[in-house]
Amino acid sequence: MKSIFVTGATGFIGSELTKRLLKEGHQVTALYRSEGKAGSFSQSDNIRLLKGDLLDEKALHTAMQDCDEVYHLAAFAAMWAPDPGIFEKLNFRATRRLLEIAREKGVKKVVVTSTAGVTGPSTGQEVAEDTERKVDFFSEYERTKWQSEEFIRQWDSGPMQVAIVNPTRVFGPGLLSISNGVTRMIDLYLRGRFRILPGKGHRIGNYAYIGDVVNGHLLAMEKGRHRERYILGGHNVSYFNFFETLARVAGRKYRQIPLPHQAILLLSKFMLWRANRFGIPPLITPQWVARLNNYDWAVSSQKAKNELGYQITPFEQALENTVHWLTNK
Repeated sequence: MKSIFVTGATGFIGSELTKRLLKEGHQVTALYRSEGKAGSFSQSDNIRLLKGDLLDEKALHTAMQDCDEVYHLAAFAAMWAPDPGIFEKLNFRATRRLLEIAREKGVKKVVVTSTAGVTGPSTGQEVAEDTERKVDFFSEYERTKWQSEEFIRQWDSGPMQVAIVNPTRVFGPGLLSISNGVTRMIDLYLRGRFRILPGKGHRIGNYAYIGDVVNGHLLAMEKGRHRERYILGGHNVSYFNFFETLARVAGRKYRQIPLPHQAILLLSKFMLWRANRFGIPPLITPQWVARLNNYDWAVSSQKAKNELGYQITPFEQALENTVHWLTNK
């Protein structure tokens, strides 16, 4: 049994990872902010719930006392914030301080969860861990995650090992939060309430099943090399093929209306204006429209397969599992 600290344990990926660690008999300390979200873990004898956030150094010191391993999943992943500086404060500076405290406390290894978005879009071929980014970042979230990775690659961590994992668009059974947007989209489709096909539906994204991504975190802790990043992806699929497969799996097909790029762009500009004027968070921003409509995001997880033993669930099977869970929850 190991003593393990998890940040972001009440999020989508973090909660599923925490459940796996508890099932394997480890002693887990979970940092949480919301009483409601932490309630799902309160029945386990192997978990210590510690209220606090990434800026609470006292909580971090307490959490990592006599700790063997740390999974750092907590992040500020919104598209917009009233104060743009919050992205750097939580995604970079808080990560840097957490790692410094972990080193001070004698933690053996840390797995830091980043995003595949830091590698940039694909331009003619699948993106891999060492692909040179050719376009600017589309959000402060991407930029500050990249900043954290650069710090890890240059920082002297002493004997402590730090590996990085980069999930793509994760979906599957679990918390229906902002970070589980793909599953929420599937849920809306099943109820006949998602009728939009972005652009012409030809842009490619990479969709990773939650069970695979959780396994990838565990494998990165076991086998991941120091300062290396590992893309935890799934299948490269266009919007059109995504919904075609979903319709086949679900046994229900709804007519979807292609939404022209200019229409989405105008809507996003209005939402951003409204956010800046009245503080109402936008559902989408112009930068995000450019990210999704102007580029493909095909990635390769070959490095994770070769070095970690990462495995990818067939896309149709992953969708079947998700649809079954949504219709029976």
